[in-house]
Amino acid sequence: MGSTAAPVASFWRTELGDDPVEAELRLLALSGQFLGAIVTAEPPPVLRVLPDIPTLGLPTVHEALRPLVRRILATSKDGASRTEFIHFLAARGWTTHPADWIPDASDEDAPDIYAAWRDWSASTASGETTRRQAGDQLTAENWEDFWPAARKAALIALRRRDPSAARALLEARLGSESADARLRLLSLLSERLSGDDVAFLEGLAANDRAPKVKALATSMLARLGHGPAAGEDIAELAGYFSVKTKGLLRRSRVVQIEAPKTPAQWQRRKALLDGTDLMSFSGALGFGPQDLIDAWDWNVDPAADTGLIKLILETGTDAQLAQAAGIVSEHDATGLIVALAPRLTPADRARFASAGLRAHGIGFDMAQVIAGAAARLDDLLSAPAGAKLLAELRRDDAKPSDHVAEFQALGLLASRTAAQQTLQRLTAAGLLQGDPRLDMLRLNAALDDNGEKP
Repeated sequence: MGSTAAPVASFWRTELGDDPVEAELRLLALSGQFLGAIVTAEPPPVLRVLPDIPTLGLPTVHEALRPLVRRILATSKDGASRTEFIHFLAARGWTTHPADWIPDASDEDAPDIYAAWRDWSASTASGETTRRQAGDQLTAENWEDFWPAARKAALIALRRRDPSAARALLEARLGSESADARLRLLSLLSERLSGDDVAFLEGLAANDRAPKVKALATSMLARLGHGPAAGEDIAELAGYFSVKTKGLLRRSRVVQIEAPKTPAQWQRRKALLDGTDLMSFSGALGFGPQDLIDAWDWNVDPAADTGLIKLILETGTDAQLAQAAGIVSEHDATGLIVALAPRLTPADRARFASAGLRAHGIGFDMAQVIAGAAARLDDLLSAPAGAKLLAELRRDDAKPSDHVAEFQALGLLASRTAAQQTLQRLTAAGLLQGDPRLDMLRLNAALDDNGEKP
């Protein structure tokens, strides 16, 4: 075919007829039947039938909204923004369609709801075609019956339900895992960490083969008030600070930060801060941890502030961390709140994000980093960042590519009702309803909120 072929097929002359145009069409139809009926493609010998993709515990986004989901995924510039979006959907009670997005086996940042898909990816990549069977509850006996992601999800659920049973399970099985797996599994003890975990953590801190596992166990012990014994280094570190008394009627103590005089001293102070824990540091200055946080002179030495926040994040209790977050929020130290955010509760994250927007004038992108996936904030355009955005949109030189990140963050932060109201205000300000910058807001406004409220 492709040129006048009918005259060559003389043996089909009766079937093709005498009209040259009609003959070519009939020959095309006959060749199509030949290809469909006689010629069949043989599958390559390496082809194998994959197991069905598992069904997840949350429903898939409605078919009508899938084009929006695909467009948002396609415009995500990096893995972090894609992860934020996937966590947003999970927080609202939805999952993606596997044809739109499916996590890799190594995607540790994926929400736990996707554990079955991660394990499916692992099984297909390994060539294993039989499905591993797992009981309803993870035990030491059926540990190997779980693929890694499902094992992690089951262990998290067990830790929340029965912390002692989860710790006992780790004691029995952790030693058989690789260093990376041990590190990931040990981090799950952060959930409901208590004094009952001390003996197990002390054993890991003393005997585990991997330095990172030993460091994590040591950090958890410090959070429980079992930090390493203070040595000469802690006395040297205390020399970089002094305690002063202020006030006439209500006298209080304040930690005064002595600025290092040389670059070597700056580096030494940082190294000393990195090598201690909150309990030891506060004790060297004559304080308890919470008293130290209250007495600290914030916003005077950013490097010292960062060092203390790192100590609180890695070795402080949940109560000490929440106390520090409240104080630095009052001092307009947004960057420090960002550092503390991963250990804050979803409700606290949303509260500090709202305070940052309204009291400190931070942008929507920074607020979204603080808030995480479960914010559901209302009346966002009334914040200074909202007023600024509306003003920018009305400028004569405004471009369709302006403020893409702010619009994305706005869509992730807003509650469903706020997303609907924000869309109305933005289109009234001149944005087209089909503006791709509004995709996240449009999806939020259309998506039923079936997730757990913080």
